[in-house]
Amino acid sequence: MSLDEKFIPIRTVWYQIVESFFKKIAALLGYPKNPGMPAIYNLPDELYNRAEFLDKLPVHASNWGRQPQPTTWFEMVVGAAPKVDTVLKIPFESEKDGFVSFYIQNYKNIYFLPDWLSEFLQVRLNLCSDITLLETIREVLFVGLVIYSQIVILRIALSWFIYINPYTFPWCYVAAAVDWTEDVLQGLIPSVLGVNVTGSVFLGILGVMADSLNHLVFTMPYLPSEGIETKALLNQYQGQTDVIMFRGFPNLWQQYPIPDEIREFWYHERRDILDYYMQESYKNQNIQVLPDSIIQQLNQQKLQANLPQIYDALINKNNYLNDIASTQVLSNNDIVQGHELIPYIYSMNHHFHDFWINHLDKLF
Repeated sequence: MSLDEKFIPIRTVWYQIVESFFKKIAALLGYPKNPGMPAIYNLPDELYNRAEFLDKLPVHASNWGRQPQPTTWFEMVVGAAPKVDTVLKIPFESEKDGFVSFYIQNYKNIYFLPDWLSEFLQVRLNLCSDITLLETIREVLFVGLVIYSQIVILRIALSWFIYINPYTFPWCYVAAAVDWTEDVLQGLIPSVLGVNVTGSVFLGILGVMADSLNHLVFTMPYLPSEGIETKALLNQYQGQTDVIMFRGFPNLWQQYPIPDEIREFWYHERRDILDYYMQESYKNQNIQVLPDSIIQQLNQQKLQANLPQIYDALINKNNYLNDIASTQVLSNNDIVQGHELIPYIYSMNHHFHDFWINHLDKLF
């Protein structure tokens, strides 16, 4: 018999003593009639199902923070440059879903702009169809945060070398770029075992901000609230995948005019969208689908077509003025005598007639 087997009876007796002790303590609190505090609150079914659905979604992983993988000789020597790894947008079009529709895979950690900010960017700044500027701003911010995080790491490393004075040239520039964060955060973040961890915490904040830019999705020309959660077949081997779909006619295009560059593209490049979809489907909703330049040309053509009628109306109005002057004013001898009303009326009539004749000739 081994030594462990000899201690088995002693272990069993000890377990029984502890069990009896806890049962007596629990009996004072009403055990077994009192079941104690509930392990989980009774959540509504919709909220519980929503939380369970979000928990099962995958996480959008980015290259930020991973081991760099150089692809060129320059990156092997200097290091791989940081790159934004955004969520893939897959466009699709049909007569039912529209021609600006797209969908993205639904992740647990994706972010969207607020509706009011997305509306401001599209309506006021005209960032609707071409969002290259927004993508450039995001990439610049990402690279800037990565570079600044490296400066913070260098400043933390300098603080550990006591023989380097960080306030001498050239280290003073690094200290000036980072030390202001300690002045702001040192009163909020306590030291751990006498070690200042402000730089490490600030470095973590920079990493979260940079990583969040990889998961930010721009939904132009739709608002983020127009997304519909559904399933789609992205890969025949993986089966149906949870996606967020943006399709149909954007809500902003019903409140505001469609951007002119989109209408220009439809008119010159995609006449099928303009002729067989937009003009047929939305002809009764008073939505302008033709470009501004084409509408101006049509208005000029209508004006030139109606110029003869306008000319005839002005001539008739001029003759009517002569009739009024000859029958009412000119026949009244009491008013005419001693006044210069008659020459003034004839002068105004003559100038009015010459003015319209000259301008109408130029328009023709």
